Amino acid sequence: MRTLKEVPCGEAVTIAKLNGEGALKRRLMDMGIIKGTRVCVRKVAPLGDPLEVTVRGYELSLRKSDAEQIEVE
Repeated sequence: MRTLKEVPCGEAVTIAKLNGEGALKRRLMDMGIIKGTRVCVRKVAPLGDPLEVTVRGYELSLRKSDAEQIEVE
């Protein structure tokens, strides 16, 4: 399965699984990143970190390391 980090700009995907543990997983869930949520990758910084996604109607910036913990379909 691919991760959110691998999704190109402009593509919409659905969250399949969160691989993080403890505080990281809780923080992502508090921001609305939960299984079944539709996410669209809007922008990626020139060096790839951070990336901006639209989730539940708002823009969210995620570190590349955090995006690696999110599996999408």
